[in-house]
Amino acid sequence: MSYRLLYWAALVAILIDQISKYLVVRVMRVADQPGGIDVLPPLVVFKYGENRGINFGLFQGNSDAARWVLVAISVAICVAVFIWLRRSTPSKLMLICGGLLIGGALGNVVDRVLYGFVLDFLNMSCCGINNPYVFNLADVFVFAGAIGLVLFDGKKPS
Repeated sequence: MSYRLLYWAALVAILIDQISKYLVVRVMRVADQPGGIDVLPPLVVFKYGENRGINFGLFQGNSDAARWVLVAISVAICVAVFIWLRRSTPSKLMLICGGLLIGGALGNVVDRVLYGFVLDFLNMSCCGINNPYVFNLADVFVFAGAIGLVLFDGKKPS
């Protein structure tokens, strides 16, 4: 079986993530905008964030040790997903989803290695609920990839 879909999906996810962060954080300079940048308010607003923990700011740690532990965990998860897909007979959709998960995780690893934290810039609120959290496209890829792997695993329910 060819695993090119897995590799391409991972590469595309990393590139989209890193390009989006560069454009929003460096070119649009979202950090210099105190209220953020309205894209489709209040649904989508660009707000600058530095995440030193995991999703939604959980397990925040400013130490260098915490940074490298999170890098190691992310890489270990990527390796585990890769090995799991190599040992199974994944569908094309599973390969794409696995690639999105791996690419998203590695996109955040790139940030941690380069900056010591993950660059976040997406904020979504709706229906009178003010969401204080920010995230990035890598997080979207990880989430979508994980959900896709569960939904498209090819096993029939017992």
